[in-house]
Amino acid sequence: MLRRIVFIVFAVFGFVGVAVADDIAPTGTLRAVYLAGNPAQAVQDRATGAIRGVAADLARELGRRIGAPVEITPVADPKAVIDAVAGGRADIGFVAYAPSRGGTVEFSQTYMFVQQSFLVLEGSTLRAIGDIDRAGLRIAGGRNDSVTLYLKRKLKQATLMEIEPNPAEIRRLLLAKEIDAFGANRQRLTTLMNASPGTRLLPGSLFGVPQTIVVPKEKAEVLAAVNRFIDDVRASGFLARAMAASGIIGIEAAPPGTWQPSVPD
Repeated sequence: MLRRIVFIVFAVFGFVGVAVADDIAPTGTLRAVYLAGNPAQAVQDRATGAIRGVAADLARELGRRIGAPVEITPVADPKAVIDAVAGGRADIGFVAYAPSRGGTVEFSQTYMFVQQSFLVLEGSTLRAIGDIDRAGLRIAGGRNDSVTLYLKRKLKQATLMEIEPNPAEIRRLLLAKEIDAFGANRQRLTTLMNASPGTRLLPGSLFGVPQTIVVPKEKAEVLAAVNRFIDDVRASGFLARAMAASGIIGIEAAPPGTWQPSVPD
């Protein structure tokens, strides 16, 4: 009853209208999951276990507005995010939209774009993203990553290699010239480049991966509430502040009304 009253107080100020807090967090705790390997969403301090970043800030703000404590959990990959929400082990999940990921969850509007590029050896002849699709080149991406799903549809001449996104293995493959480039988001690649002498990042962006919040299927009121929440944090400046505080490279807020599908064909 108390949570419902708290929720109604926030609803008066235009948060999520008629949806109820119990529908968003039925256990009394807002359980959120995000992709552990994607620093554009959030990062976990190895020493303290503290989680910070845009996804963490959004989850905590949503929990604050519905009067519920928040539990944030990193998971291994996009499938794990979707499975946790679809299976009732999480209430919301932070994951990039891709057409192949639909079916068991509902995707919110896009709240943020994450720019993608490629890491290459310093001496590589590749100088721009437009050089990537050439016969004989081996272009790698993380298994089931958004950039890999995109490259599956777009590459016409180069060979795509799906690999485990392990930094040591990526460095080994590049240095051994078993791959010509590795694609991922700019923050992940910048971190990898700084730890990998003899590599460089291609300028520009392949495309912006649309970041969304997923909720369980057949929860229309929850989806509507989350979409109104995104509208509100964007309009109030909360989203922009969270992005700035994260210090992440290559992210930008999505304009109002950015709905799915929004992945380039």
